[in-house]
Amino acid sequence: MAADPRPPRRLGTRPAGADRAGGRGNCRGAVLASAAMSKSADPRPQLAFDELGTPLRDTTFVVFDLETTGGSHEQDAITEFGAVKVRGGEVLGEFATLVDPGRGIPPEIVTLTGITDFMVSSAPGIEVVLPAFLEFAAGAVLVAHNSGFDVGFLKAACRELGYAWPKPAVVCTVRLGRRVLSREEAPSCKLSALAAFFRAETTPVHRALDDAKATVDVLHGLLERVGSLGVQSLEELLDYIPEVTAEQRRKRTLAEDLPHEPGVYLFRGPSEEVLYVGTASDLRRRVRQYFTASETRSRLREMVALAIRVDSVTCSHPMEAEVRELRLISAHKPAYNRRSKNPRDSWWVVLTDEPFPRLSLVRTARDGALGPFRGRARAEEAMLALQQATGVRPCTVRIPAKSPNASPCALAELERCAAPCAGNQTAEEYAPALRAVDSLVAGHDTHPLHRLALRLSELAEARRFEQARADRDRMRTLVRGLDRGQRMAALAGIAELVAARPDSLGGWEFAVVRHGRLASAGVARRGVRPMPVVEALVVSAETVLPGAGPLRGAMAEEVAIVLRWLDKPGTRMVRCSSPWSEPAHSAATWRGWLDRADAARDSEFDRD
Repeated sequence: MAADPRPPRRLGTRPAGADRAGGRGNCRGAVLASAAMSKSADPRPQLAFDELGTPLRDTTFVVFDLETTGGSHEQDAITEFGAVKVRGGEVLGEFATLVDPGRGIPPEIVTLTGITDFMVSSAPGIEVVLPAFLEFAAGAVLVAHNSGFDVGFLKAACRELGYAWPKPAVVCTVRLGRRVLSREEAPSCKLSALAAFFRAETTPVHRALDDAKATVDVLHGLLERVGSLGVQSLEELLDYIPEVTAEQRRKRTLAEDLPHEPGVYLFRGPSEEVLYVGTASDLRRRVRQYFTASETRSRLREMVALAIRVDSVTCSHPMEAEVRELRLISAHKPAYNRRSKNPRDSWWVVLTDEPFPRLSLVRTARDGALGPFRGRARAEEAMLALQQATGVRPCTVRIPAKSPNASPCALAELERCAAPCAGNQTAEEYAPALRAVDSLVAGHDTHPLHRLALRLSELAEARRFEQARADRDRMRTLVRGLDRGQRMAALAGIAELVAARPDSLGGWEFAVVRHGRLASAGVARRGVRPMPVVEALVVSAETVLPGAGPLRGAMAEEVAIVLRWLDKPGTRMVRCSSPWSEPAHSAATWRGWLDRADAARDSEFDRD
């Protein structure tokens, strides 16, 4: 094919022309609407109106195509983007641009697409085009012909540039075509063949925008077909494409008695054992998704095959559901849940009980402990930084009060320990290091952190950058652990706190929190006086007896859930039994440093 003489299109989006939106767009909208109301010829159970999800006529699709330098998304690069945004048959906008791939285009690709090195030489790079395309496609369903190819290149570009893949729903017109059309109707599912079959207005010519326009007509033709089979919503379309088995469809009856309310669901197995616990803002809709093709996780597909019943616990609001989920997982330890099975298995840093205490990692917290940490590695990082900041001995030898035959350890010879083990440091001389640990953890003094920051500056001036990076990362873990622990301990120290948040319907969500634990939850609907609801919740709230440790016996994950809810904008304090405050010299004063350290670490990863 000869090179396309057309100049490269400018980067950006433009509204569709009035002739397209007013002509064929309206015609397609009528087709989609009538198809959605057709009687089903498929024996699948028909969803009730309130279960449909997003109607196809109200779904925004971004139909796109990419041209590339080759077939490998790891080794090749994108040379052209073309996309059309449609909803209800109406074209809402288009996106088209050439892309400089930063490398030569192979001759066979030039022959196929007509895109030459000269054409892309003045085009923007992928670092400019990708964020613009992601913004154009935000919130829409992506559609592509052989979507695995195009989506693979998008994901690779996101990884390369450090963008999180937004995980949109994706429809592949190849897979949908094979599902809808018989071999007699369409022996081939190539784009050119389907475009001819559906009499597309645009002929695909291996240029991105033209191919995307042709794919739009193919998509509309396929949606017209599935509409006659009772597929009316996006959720049903995503379910229909991979051909869900009859057994999966029969399992949908397990969700029939569930309410359209927020709460927790429990899948039960043949022996009434709890297989899996999850939360949902709409119990019925969420559980139904497990019986569709949208559930692709192999472990959960296996779980669904075993399930014989689904129980539910309705909750007042999502925060209550999170807490109940945590408690149920802790109680039942379901085989198919991976997180929160042992919510009390956090790690803590404590001082040992001996004449010359040292720092140690434990699972059970006690007063004065630093934590909680989600993993042993993080706790160990914080412990090393704390040793360096305070001068607490790093050696693990148990030292008696007096030992006439003691000798210095290896760390003393490396000047990393004052050698109390050899009698070079008395208990009185060692005591300031212990007080520094207690003061730092309690939020009474941050001088040890200043000492660490000064050491970082000295290492940088000495151009010992690798050591400075390692010490900075350990200090980050320590500061974050101190800040998190002090905030959680402050909440756990309050005997009773009542808070409210506005809901999306003009009412209020309430939580009664006692020593960091959710003791009661409820809502006041719009128009209902809130204070009588609050009083009833307080009277009926669970009695909470404080335990030992910084969190007063509460599970760290539960305190974290409650704290996140309280931290959300719009939350109001209704009452509090004692002032909720953090120490004046808490690690909160180091959040600015922590933000800068995080930014520095992220930039290092970007360079790597």
